[in-house]
Amino acid sequence: MAFCNSCGAALNAGTKFCNKCGAAVTAPPMATPAPLPPAQPATGGSSALKIILIVLAIIVGLGIISVGAFSFFVYRVAKSARDKVHISQEGDQVKIDSPVGSFSANSSDQAPKDLGVDVYPGAQAQKDGNASMTFGSVHTVTASYASSDSLDKVCTFYKSKFPNAMTTTSDQNQCTIISNTQNGMITINIEANGDATKIQISNVNKKIGSN
Repeated sequence: MAFCNSCGAALNAGTKFCNKCGAAVTAPPMATPAPLPPAQPATGGSSALKIILIVLAIIVGLGIISVGAFSFFVYRVAKSARDKVHISQEGDQVKIDSPVGSFSANSSDQAPKDLGVDVYPGAQAQKDGNASMTFGSVHTVTASYASSDSLDKVCTFYKSKFPNAMTTTSDQNQCTIISNTQNGMITINIEANGDATKIQISNVNKKIGSN
């Protein structure tokens, strides 16, 4: 029920003027609707994103740990190998001793002395290309020479020294002779090099008494 705003008399529904004081009846103010509660942000997507980020962080962490462990392993292996490898130098000769064998390289005439093969008459020992290696029971000596004689002449000389060579190849620029020995194999490579003839001899043999 409505009441007059001026005199407070009761009014009938739809009355525009008060029957008692004649005052105009105004429409009652509309009730203001209650405010809606603020919308809550969705949490499902955020939770999934957090899980993904956590998984990625775990994967990256495991990768870093794996790389660190591998690097430490390589360091330990390298350190162990370095501790067991001994390098010495005497004059022009450098020698490396390791658990698997020894290696020496030099620019002197020591390797030609250990070669066990006749040197071509007048050939000069070269400082480069001389080496002596031992791995287990296998010993290898390599020596290099140079001669002013022709390739054919040098090749003929060595063919006569190894008439039973298992392999002999020859052309205008190179000659190769491979021969078996009692304990190993000898390889002679002769090559034309400008005005000189280059000779490289390798003797690979197994130490007597080694299995």
